Amino acid sequence: MQVSLQEIQDIQNFVDMLNNQTQSIVVVEGKRDELALKKIGFSGKVIQFHKFGGITRFSDHIANYDTVIMLLDGDRKGGYLTARIIYQIQRRTRIDLSYKKKLVEITKGKIRFIEQLVCYESYLV
Repeated sequence: MQVSLQEIQDIQNFVDMLNNQTQSIVVVEGKRDELALKKIGFSGKVIQFHKFGGITRFSDHIANYDTVIMLLDGDRKGGYLTARIIYQIQRRTRIDLSYKKKLVEITKGKIRFIEQLVCYESYLV
C-alpha cells in the first residue's frame, strides 16, 4: 500500500490526539484491533466489545466512563454494532464518533478495519 508522508504525519497526530484523551475509553471490536492500536503507539485505555458476550453487559460497563470513543470497523457489522451501542448508552455517557470519521478522512477510506492500522507500524515506530 502506498503511504504518503502527509498520511504518516496525520496518523501520528491522530494517535497523539487519542493518547491525550485521558478521561475517555476507546472501544474496538476485538483483540486484533486493540493490538493494531498499540502497535502504532496508542497508550490509552482500550476495551474490546467481544469480551463482554453481549451488548447489555458491554453497555452497562462502559456507561461508567465520561466519554466513549467508538472505533469499530467500517463494515456492515461494525455499523450495526455502533448503532446498537449508541442506542443503549446515549443517555448515560458521551459518545465520540469524530475519531472514526477522522481516520476515514486521513486514509481516504483505505482503512476500513481497525486491525489494518498495523500497516503504519513501520512508519511510526
